[in-house]
Amino acid sequence: MYIVKKFMSTFFIALLLIIGIVIIFDISEKVDDFVQHQVPVSEIAFDYYLNFIPYFMNMFSPLFVFITVIFFTSRMAANSEIVAILSCGISFHRMMRPYIFSALVIAALSLSLNLWIIPPANQHRHDFEAKYIRYHDNKTQDRNVHYQIAPGQFVSVESFNKWNNTANKFSLETVENNRLVSKISAETAVWDSTFGGWHLKKYFIREYAEKSIHDRVRSGAQLDTVIALTVSDFYRRKDTVENLPYPELKELIKMQKMRGDSNLQYSLIEQNTRFALPFSAFILTIMGVALSSKKRRGGIGWNLAIGIGLSFSYILFLKFSQMFVYSGTLPPGIALWLPNIIFAVITAVLYKIAPK
Repeated sequence: MYIVKKFMSTFFIALLLIIGIVIIFDISEKVDDFVQHQVPVSEIAFDYYLNFIPYFMNMFSPLFVFITVIFFTSRMAANSEIVAILSCGISFHRMMRPYIFSALVIAALSLSLNLWIIPPANQHRHDFEAKYIRYHDNKTQDRNVHYQIAPGQFVSVESFNKWNNTANKFSLETVENNRLVSKISAETAVWDSTFGGWHLKKYFIREYAEKSIHDRVRSGAQLDTVIALTVSDFYRRKDTVENLPYPELKELIKMQKMRGDSNLQYSLIEQNTRFALPFSAFILTIMGVALSSKKRRGGIGWNLAIGIGLSFSYILFLKFSQMFVYSGTLPPGIALWLPNIIFAVITAVLYKIAPK
């Protein structure tokens, strides 16, 4: 209980302090936008910063797990408390149990934030930024969109205009048994939210005959259709996945794999990051104890320097590993877990040496 209390209290106090500092810097950066758009204080506090805190708290948690363990374990070692614990016949492995329990609590909290709390909070935060912050995405058109919306159904759009929700040069192809069965082409497809479908303007339908050369051709001024493609598919950006609870993220990944969506890699990165980040609490806790449990001359300064350096290198490595996914060097399941794998090996070596 003594170790658990020290661990948890130090961790949350340090985390609250850094969140306060981050908020102060963020306010100083965005104050001009707040003033320019005359944003109400209640919206700044509740719509933005209340949803800002869970995201950054979770992002900084690996850093402060490590620093927390280094800090209070070094203090215990400097006060000869660890020597007293081991002298009473308690093994080094037994002493690790409260550390592992505390890491489990933090990992469970981080996982819960990642799967259920942070996604809706991100949605409110992104909506606020899109409404008031100057540097949100102003892109109004998507070009050359190709989707498989269902098995055997392929949609192509030359460009999509977000001002009026209109797809230009729209085509829908149906394939059965490796044979093109029909193709619908239209000059434009306009989204209508009243019935959840598209108005095809100047459409042209060709149904290909299987055993003759006479295809069936139809055309007209307008055709209303409902397909497995909605206007939200054109508004989905790479950071949209941050707003999705885990069940919805899984469904999105399944759909993107079927469609061959170019944004699939962002979804897979988000999925693996949500699990890899909480797991780091165990690795960094054990590494911190192994590094700081020995009493050193000169106090805890050297241990803190090592802890800060290693924790920052872990976070940097975690972000850098995403480049392996973008470049196609490694699949997301390996790339995002690579920092945990490498640091786990280092931790195993340090932990084996520590009791000696």
